[in-house]
Amino acid sequence: MMVSIEQHVEWITDCITHLRHHDIAEIDATPEAEQSWGAHVAELAGQTLYPAAASWYMGANVPGKPRVFLAYVGGLDRYRKECTAVAQDGYRGFLLSGGPS
Repeated sequence: MMVSIEQHVEWITDCITHLRHHDIAEIDATPEAEQSWGAHVAELAGQTLYPAAASWYMGANVPGKPRVFLAYVGGLDRYRKECTAVAQDGYRGFLLSGGPS
């Protein structure tokens, strides 16, 4: 978790820098990218025992919460490569909008 959190902070910091440099006020995931990423994460999780367990990873600790596995189990190297590629592609899968009027 610590290495992942460090990567998240670095990616978000770089993203905010990009947004400020280009006078962009908002960034939102597209519904298509969100659905695609969710399906990818679910596919990888389905290859493990995580979905079979009644754990907080699946939201079992919150009554009525949908059972969805959100952690990425495809490996940190693979995750970093995908995040880097998204940023290098101009934040592919995100809508960038707004700015000074």
